Amino acid sequence: MPSLLLKRPLAVIDLETTGTNVATDRIIEIAIIKVFPDKSIQNKVKRINPGMPIPAGSTAIHGIKDEDVKDAPTFKQAANELKMFMDGCDLAGYNSNRFDIPLLVEEFLRAEMDFDVSKRRFVDVQRIFHLMEKRTLAAAYKFYCDKHLENAHSAEADALATYEILEAQLGRYEHLQQDIDGLADFTKEEEYIDFARRIVMQGGQEVFNFGKYKGRPVKEVLKAEPQYYDWMMKADFPLNTKQKLSEIYHNMMLKKL
Repeated sequence: MPSLLLKRPLAVIDLETTGTNVATDRIIEIAIIKVFPDKSIQNKVKRINPGMPIPAGSTAIHGIKDEDVKDAPTFKQAANELKMFMDGCDLAGYNSNRFDIPLLVEEFLRAEMDFDVSKRRFVDVQRIFHLMEKRTLAAAYKFYCDKHLENAHSAEADALATYEILEAQLGRYEHLQQDIDGLADFTKEEEYIDFARRIVMQGGQEVFNFGKYKGRPVKEVLKAEPQYYDWMMKADFPLNTKQKLSEIYHNMMLKKL
């Protein structure tokens, strides 16, 4: 059976959180399944105190209550340990390109710690599933592995199931590349600048992907209406979006000098 070809470790991640808003919600549990090129595995599971109440609706999904994390470290306190564990790893997960990785990056930004993802490859197992079969994590586990997902919405159980599904997908689809570069290219979507996809690349330039200026080049808008930059920096956008917008703005200013 074909198996995953790794040139460097792959960190398969899953998060349990206070909610689904990347800009305002927080991680309360993270599981990382670190798979090495020789297929040996290291696991890290960590509870996090989010510094905010966990909504009842979220607890109903993953079962984690405020009292379960009251003595846990904050993300800032745990950030260096997590960063070191994922050092040199590519990243994978289930819906990770749109949720887990953006929220993880956002938490590192809030902790004022650089977690560089620019040279890492991302493999979204949900994306493979949806491209091939169109279904959910529990359904994918049953479909690919013929197993029922016990302890669904436990971060470790979900991350382990995701890795098993990825291995099973390689066995099912002969044309899938078995290396991370090939899988990352297969699962990527549009070319985006920030994880929230408020800014995307079109025709070789950064373009707004929301609001009244959707489809217009960012530099063109900022040049004509510089107060739009100030508004975005003060508004409730993810820190990653503000970071990328600032980079564009400052590069534009430098070219004027």
